[in-house]
Amino acid sequence: MSVGIYDSLNCGPGSNDDPDSVRENRRIAASVIAGRRDTPLVSLYQIHSNKVVSVSSDWGDDRPKADALVTNQPGIILGILTADCTPVLFEDQNAGVIGAAHAGWKGALAGVIGETISAMEALGAARGSIVAAIGPTIQQPSYEVGSDFEARFLQVDAGFSMFFASGRDAEHRHFNLPGLVENRLRQAGVTRVANSAVDTYASENHFSYRRTTHRGEADYGRQLSGIMLAR
Repeated sequence: MSVGIYDSLNCGPGSNDDPDSVRENRRIAASVIAGRRDTPLVSLYQIHSNKVVSVSSDWGDDRPKADALVTNQPGIILGILTADCTPVLFEDQNAGVIGAAHAGWKGALAGVIGETISAMEALGAARGSIVAAIGPTIQQPSYEVGSDFEARFLQVDAGFSMFFASGRDAEHRHFNLPGLVENRLRQAGVTRVANSAVDTYASENHFSYRRTTHRGEADYGRQLSGIMLAR
């Protein structure tokens, strides 16, 4: 397990943590999710996009650049790494299709949620049968942004004003990222959504890019949200 600023289960190979510690952390995570340390756990080189990759086998450390994964193959863990952005896990139990998405504000605005659902449908999922879970993410009270950030959203859709609340002054707002993600899910036809409501910034049990930045720390770890079809 990692130590120092990466203390505990840092699963992010993109961090500056000791690579051996990260690999061990990922084996621990695989054991928790699947019951076996050697279960393949695939993740992405996340780029804040709407790109989705269909997974048919373990690609090891050769991580494609994308922000969501889908599969109908049992025994492969789909992993999303976050440190404030929103992880979303999907399942259509009837079809045997799962998905996982990394939804930062850019990806959520670009449609990564809808693209993930469409990719699941291509594997046989039915939109009305998909359930989703929103994992630990930065919550609105902790996510202060500038008024120019809000303006960018309102240029896309004036209705996005519902995801912004007053900040400390007229030039600052508080942004509800998980609220936007849940709205995108429901608009896409996913009506059963579980939301952990865990604030990564406020929780010392989770990694947070924003908290690290405010503290002036050199780097930060990434927590893993994972899902697998049982064999």
